[in-house]
Formats: sequence, structure tokens, C-alpha cells
Amino acid sequence: MGAGGRMNEATNNKDVLKRVPTAKTPFEISDLKKAIPPHCFKRSLATSTYYLFRDIAICYTFYYLASNYIPLLPKPLNYIAWPIYWFCQGSSFMGIWSIGHDLGHHAFSEYQWLDDALGFVLHSSFLTPYFSFKYSHRSHHAHTNSMEYDEVWIPKRKADTMYSEVLNNPLGNLFMTVVRLLLSFPMYFTFNIHGRKYDSFVSHFYPQSPLFNDSERKQIWLSDAGMLVAFYALYKIAAATSATWLFCIYGAPLLVMNAHFIFFTFLHHSHPSLAHYDSREWDWIRGALSTVDRDYGIFNTIFHDVTCAHVVHHLISTIPHYHTVEATKAIKPILGDYYKYDDTPILKAFWRETKECIFVEPDEGAEDSGVYWFRR
Repeated sequence: MGAGGRMNEATNNKDVLKRVPTAKTPFEISDLKKAIPPHCFKRSLATSTYYLFRDIAICYTFYYLASNYIPLLPKPLNYIAWPIYWFCQGSSFMGIWSIGHDLGHHAFSEYQWLDDALGFVLHSSFLTPYFSFKYSHRSHHAHTNSMEYDEVWIPKRKADTMYSEVLNNPLGNLFMTVVRLLLSFPMYFTFNIHGRKYDSFVSHFYPQSPLFNDSERKQIWLSDAGMLVAFYALYKIAAATSATWLFCIYGAPLLVMNAHFIFFTFLHHSHPSLAHYDSREWDWIRGALSTVDRDYGIFNTIFHDVTCAHVVHHLISTIPHYHTVEATKAIKPILGDYYKYDDTPILKAFWRETKECIFVEPDEGAEDSGVYWFRR
């Protein structure tokens, strides 16, 4: 059992679907910070570096075993071994990528320049535009679950009949799940799929995109340069080996990493008990609390607890990952019913959310409340 399982008691189905309160919270962020032990805010360069090197060592071990031993296996064993490697290495990629995410939040060390330099290298290696994501993700944290201003996982409305009617069936859910897991990661960065609507072209690769302000645009060019260097390096590797070898060693695990990212971020922000708010009702702290912690078993450790301690991450994003579980325990008594934890088995929860979280609308008779709930 992962950290999330140790941290929370089991809940029944009725409990996990109970709506989180939407009234203004009786506590402030300052109350939560006071409840968290002071050492949880300490960003230890030594500890952070240990986790980074540990993940890189695991990644290299998978690479070494796959590149040296899977080709020696007789058929059909190699057809079994490759997918196992892809899943394990893709999970390892996700762990390293998650550290890059922490670097973007300045949760790795006390040195902003070091965090940005390492984050730029790590995320570029996984074809993620570091600074572009850092800035759009910051906006997501600043406007979580705002109907107008959140930057990602914007829910559909009932008026969007493609989702509320045409695809609102088991076959449609299955189709959307496959497309979401395979394509949403690159499509989000390229075309802002699942993102906020703007009046002009939006892309994480376009420096003039409305995602960014003028002071950020030079770093978007830098992100693009990092991506070009990564693509060129991959081209040279493919030329020296083969495209098939590159796909088996790097490409397929990268697709697994992408699927992991979409899988758990969808589950972070899709739950029948969590509300979205429009500008009449939204405030920052209720938005930040409109996410859910879940238990992914061993993957809590692999993904550095971003899965089981996501609520506290939205409240105080500079807490390093190795303190987020302890910080969550400290604030749970204050949060009370405002804290949402769901221990439903992950695959079951994912399928439930794809069926139940199709679009959002206010409750009947509360159309002017500014509060929206998931429907199907």
C-alpha cells in the first residue's frame, strides 16, 4: 500500500460521493500553514537530489536490461517482455517528469535558477516545453475550477451535445478514453485541448499565445529551443540505431508516461462530489480545495505522492513532495468536510468518472448560484 493508503482510512461508496461543501471556508490559508510543521516547508537540495538521482538510476537500469537482454529472448517471449518494459520505463519517466513539475513550482531547492535549469533539461528530455508549462500551470493553480479562468480540464456544458449526447454512452466513453490517453498530452501543448478558450490561437509553443504575458515570451522561445534540441537528438539516435529501436526504447515508454499524466490529472480534477464555480462564486481557496486525493498503491511512491497528496499541493505548491503526505495529515483536521479523499480502486474510479463526469450544470432551482456539478 502506498502513502495514500497509510494516510487515510477506508471509506464507503456513499462517503466518497458526498459533496464537498461550497460555502465559504471558515479557515484561511494562513490557518493551514500554521498547522503544518515548519520543516515541511524546507526544500532540501540534498534530499531532492537524492530522489532525482534515484529515479535516473532506476530509469537507466530499465534501459540497460531492455537494450541488452530483451533482444536475446526467443519469440514470443520478447513480445511479452517489450510491453512490460514499456510500462515500467514509462512509469519511471513519469516519476522523473514529476520532479520536473516540482522544479517548475520551485519546490526542489532554495535556488530558483537551479530549479529552472534542471527543470528545463528534464522536461525537454520528455518533449515537454518547460517554461511554457510552468507558466500555464501556474495560472491553473491560481484559478483552479474557475469556469472562466482555469487553464486545463475545463468541463463541458450540457449545450455541447457532442459530449452530452453523442458520446455519452459506453462506446463513446471508451472512444474518448482511448483518444484522451493516447493523444491529449501532446494535443494539450500544441492546440490547448482541454484548455481555456481564448479569442486567438493558443499553443504552448507559440510565444505570442495569450497564455503568456510579455515578460514570459522570451522564455517560451527557450522552451521551443529545448524541444528542437531534444527532437534533433532523437533524430541522431534513430539515424545511428533505427527508428524501431528508438520507439521500443524511448517512444513507447513516452506514450505510457503521457497516458499516466492524463490518467491521474483527469482523476485529480474530475469527481462527482467536487464543484466548479463561475465568477459570481469562485474564490481561490475553494477552487484549490476542489481536487481529490486518491490511493494509487505503489504508484504513490513512483509518482512522488502527487497522486495521494494533491490537495495540499494545490494549497501550498512549494512544499517538496517528500513532505506533502505529512503536511496533508496536519491540515486534514482543519479542512474537515472540505477535504476529499477517495479510495475507490483506481481503474474503477477512472471508468466511473468517465461515465459520471460528462458535463457540468447548476442544480435545478439554483441556476444563478454560480456553482456547477458534474452530470451525465
